[in-house]
Amino acid sequence: MMRYTPIAPEYARHQGRVVDFHGWGLPLHFFGIIEEHAHVRSQAGVFDCSHMGEFVVRGDTAIAALSDMVVGDLVALPVGRCRYTALVQDDGGIIDDCVAMKPAHDELMLVTNAGPLHEVAALLEACVPGVENISHRTAKIDVQGPLAFQVLQALGFDDIRELGFWNVKRREDGLIVARAGYTGELGYELYTPNSAAVSLWRALMELSPVMPCGLGARDTLRTEMGYPLSGQDVTKARTPLEAGMERFIAWHTEFPGKQTLLAQRDSGDYQVLTPLRSPDRRAPRFGYVLRHDGRDVGEVTSGTFGPSVQCGIGLGYVPLALAQPGTSVQAGPREQTVFVEKPPLYKDGSGRNPVT
Repeated sequence: MMRYTPIAPEYARHQGRVVDFHGWGLPLHFFGIIEEHAHVRSQAGVFDCSHMGEFVVRGDTAIAALSDMVVGDLVALPVGRCRYTALVQDDGGIIDDCVAMKPAHDELMLVTNAGPLHEVAALLEACVPGVENISHRTAKIDVQGPLAFQVLQALGFDDIRELGFWNVKRREDGLIVARAGYTGELGYELYTPNSAAVSLWRALMELSPVMPCGLGARDTLRTEMGYPLSGQDVTKARTPLEAGMERFIAWHTEFPGKQTLLAQRDSGDYQVLTPLRSPDRRAPRFGYVLRHDGRDVGEVTSGTFGPSVQCGIGLGYVPLALAQPGTSVQAGPREQTVFVEKPPLYKDGSGRNPVT
C-alpha cells in the first residue's frame, strides 16, 4: 500500500508527476527535471522530504547508546551542530547513512532515509533507551538555492540569519531548522508538525523565487555534488570506508564493524566510491561494469546527465589506487571512457556562502 506525506494533496496544484519511491508516492517532477534543477542553482527550489525518518533521543545515556551504533562521535557533538554519519552492522556494512543534529545539550535528533526506515526504527528501539520515533508526525520541507534565506526571511525567519553551514536551531515556535541539504546550494531543512506542513508549503509557493521540485532534480543536483543515494550508492554490502566516509569516522570510538574497517584501512586494498565524469553528454549508467587496463575493477552505482556541468556524470566504486582525479576507466558494454574526479563535480554551489 502506497504511503503519502501530509503535503501530497498539494502536488496536483502544480501538476506533479507522482512515482513510487520506497513505497511512498512522491513527485518525480512538476515543471521538468532540468528546469527545476536550474531553478535551484539560480533561485530557490522547495522539496517535500517528509518521507524521511526522524528519531529523538534525550539524556546522556541514550545519546551514548546511539553514538555506539554509528561511526561518528555523537557524545562530543556540540550543541547547535549537525554531523553526517552511518549506522553500521557488525560486519561493517552500512544500514543507513544519516544525519545527527543536536538542538539542545541533552537532545539529539537522528534523520534517516525512507528505504531502511522500518529496520532502523526496530534497531534503535532495541538498543537506545527511550528513543522516540517522531517520523509519523513530522514533516520535512527543504528550501534550497542561493535565494533560500531571502525566501524564508519573507516568511518571518530572520532569526536564522546567523545560522552557519551544518548548524541547527529550534525556533521559539518549536520548528527545527537546519542549514543543510542535498543540493550544494544554500539551503535550509525545516522540521515541522504534520498539522502545520500544508500551510507552510502554501506560504512558500506564493513567493516568486520559489519553484516546487521533485525527485528528478534532487537526483541530478546531488550527483553533481558527489552525494550518495542510500540503497543505491550506499548499501549493506559497503562499509563507510568504501563509501568515501573516512573523514566522518571517529576512530577513537567503538562501533560495530570497527575491526573490519581498521583492517580495510590498514591494507589500503579496497574499493572506494568516487565521482565520475564523461567527456561528453553520455552518462555512465547504474550497473555498468568499470574496466581499467582490460580488467574489471568496479561498477557504476549512479549515473545521469548533469545540467549544470553539461556532461554525463555519475558515482562508482573503483580500487583505492585508481581513485585519483584524472584516472580514466571504461564503463559499460561499449567501454565508454569516463574520468575519476574529486567531488564536487559542480564547484560553484552557494551552500557555504555567508548570508548577508
